[in-house]
Amino acid sequence: MLAQESNKNSRRSFIGTTVKAAMVTALTGSQLNALASTNKVLPILAPAVSPVVVGTSFTQLPLPYAYTALEPFIDALTMEIHYSKHAAGYAKNVQDAAAAENVNTNSNLEDVLQKISGYSAKMRNNAGGHYNHELFWNCMKAAPGGAPTGTFATAINNSFGSLEAFKTQFADAAKNRFGSGWAWLVVGADKKLAIGSTANQDNPLMDVSTFKGFPLLGIDVWEHAYYLKYQNKRADYITAWFNLVNWDFVAARYEKAIQ
Repeated sequence: MLAQESNKNSRRSFIGTTVKAAMVTALTGSQLNALASTNKVLPILAPAVSPVVVGTSFTQLPLPYAYTALEPFIDALTMEIHYSKHAAGYAKNVQDAAAAENVNTNSNLEDVLQKISGYSAKMRNNAGGHYNHELFWNCMKAAPGGAPTGTFATAINNSFGSLEAFKTQFADAAKNRFGSGWAWLVVGADKKLAIGSTANQDNPLMDVSTFKGFPLLGIDVWEHAYYLKYQNKRADYITAWFNLVNWDFVAARYEKAIQ
């Protein structure tokens, strides 16, 4: 499926380039006031268009919301550090690794991840870190509420029994990931949903991963994702995080995955 998407690289490259030129004119008055009162530098916001569902570039895209947008569930300072320091570092380093290993950065990052065993540890760590974070930002939006609908909701119920049962199993995968890593909801090769986790910045697209599939939803359980607000209470962070899940984005990825 991902290989078929490579024919659309030119269009995605255009989207990835033009989205960076988005201006902050779309900010509401309250967001501008927040910027003035906090003296924080807000990220450049992506325009109000649907994000690209598959096809990740090697460059860091703008956040689709302000650092303050996910409060009270994720605080603004955590978001600022997470996006502008941690994630930005992965984006820079994956480009450095690509240059050193003669990787065409006009291709999709997914193509590299699926053959990551043939690349360096630097590429593995940073390609994974960059991909994981680009997906993570879009898996969230400001206080969305609601729940999955349509064929994706049916798939959740068929696979896990109910949305609440899914949340419990997903939260367990996230809580029980030893050390740093991620928990995932994926579509497997059999087109069925599955929950699992990966260590460090690995993900289910990698050929070295023991848990494989097409990622629909991922939660970052590295301590930098939650420690300023939740300290060592990872379970509290996970519970709060469910208030932010962008089910429309996740459902769109599911529809693409089962085509």
